[in-house]
Formats: sequence, C-alpha cells, structure tokens
Amino acid sequence: MSSTSIFATRGLLLASGLLATGIAATILVAPDPFYAGYGIDISTNASLANELKAPAGTLLVAGLLMLVGVVRFEFAATSLAVAAVVYLSYGMSRLLSFAVDGIPHTALVSAAILELALGAVCLLDFVRIRASARQTSGVKQLEGVA
Repeated sequence: MSSTSIFATRGLLLASGLLATGIAATILVAPDPFYAGYGIDISTNASLANELKAPAGTLLVAGLLMLVGVVRFEFAATSLAVAAVVYLSYGMSRLLSFAVDGIPHTALVSAAILELALGAVCLLDFVRIRASARQTSGVKQLEGVA
C-alpha cells in the first residue's frame, strides 16, 4: 500500500472520528444548543434529552474506534468498517424517516447527505484496503512456495 493511500485513509478516519466524537460530546455536554440548531427544543423534556443522549454514548465510542485507525494503522480496516456502518446507518435511517415522517429541517437533510457520502467513501476505502491486503497475502504465500 502506498504512503499516499495510507495518508488518505488516515485523513478520512481522522475526519470521520473527529466528526463523530465532536457531535457525540456536544450532545452529551450541551444538548440544548446543539438541537436548537435544528429547531428542536429539548430543554423542557428530560425524557427526550435522555433518549437523545443514550445513542450519543455509542456514537462517542464509535468515533474513538475510528480514531484508533489513525494512530495504529493495522486497525484501519476495522476503523473504516465502523465508520461505514455508523454513517451509512444514520444516513439510511434518515432517508427512511424522510419517507415515513416527511422532510425535516434543512440542516437534518444536509446531515443525511453528509452521512451517506462519508459512509460511502469509508466503505469504498474499506473494500480497497481489504482487496490490497488479500493481494499482498497471496503474493507472500506464493513467495513462500517458490
């Protein structure tokens, strides 16, 4: 794998991980202003705040797993898989909600587009890394036979 592709993968994982951990940390620490940006008032509803913070913990852990691949490149494929699953599941869930519930605030539509695009890029990079690893593994096996 070339140093350029390693650099690009690390950049992708850094952006994915920082975005996920940043959003999660904001939801956990300052949910009122975060959701107010989407036209959602949670300040008077403790149950809603609790329900929104619960998945933020999972998002925080997923973001940290994405960042592991930046620091330890041997975990890059796993980190990309986590990123692809997280972002594509968020994006696809939003699309389902658009179909069932209607179109929400424009910022949430933009979030869906970003999540789907980022998830797709992570998935493509994951597939590329796995193919490269299989090819390298096959070459090493052939060299051992010769």
